[in-house]
Amino acid sequence: MPSAPATAQAEPFIGQLGLFGTNFCPRGWASASGQIMSIAANNALFALIGTTYGGDGQTTFALPDLRGRAPLHMGQGPGLSNYVMGQVGGQESVTLTTSQIPSHSHTATVHVARINANTQSPTNANFARAAGTTYDDTNANGTADVMNAGTVTNAAAGGSQPHPNRMPYLTLQWCIAVEGIFPPRN
Repeated sequence: MPSAPATAQAEPFIGQLGLFGTNFCPRGWASASGQIMSIAANNALFALIGTTYGGDGQTTFALPDLRGRAPLHMGQGPGLSNYVMGQVGGQESVTLTTSQIPSHSHTATVHVARINANTQSPTNANFARAAGTTYDDTNANGTADVMNAGTVTNAAAGGSQPHPNRMPYLTLQWCIAVEGIFPPRN
């Protein structure tokens, strides 16, 4: 049994968003760039979106601004946060704090002496001993040689600079239909 060929919608619904691979929006569409529109000149579109994206609601309203933003479906999926129409969020770049990075450790290099010390330079400092050698508990002067406990500090790493926080992307033109068929609710 033959099926009817697929056809594109001849006329868009007012308020419908569309992606275009051109650097302009077709006639009857406007760029979804947050611009302020006149209510008097765009009654039907205002009746659909109101001041969800801005405007004073008396003489003006705003179109959605999708520049640098990814659209997100409104509502709440299982185990997810609730998102309302017109809500914006997210950040283009972030700087991680210590509590956000994975638990990890750094290595340190400790220089060792394989022979008994014959000087105390720097004063009151001692080398560690290499594995497999015995530790001589007297220094070259014949006095007790005590290991000092302490903390090893590594050089600071990182610069606390923000880094990009976006998935791989392809830039296209988002447009909103300002002319067309007024969409029925059912």
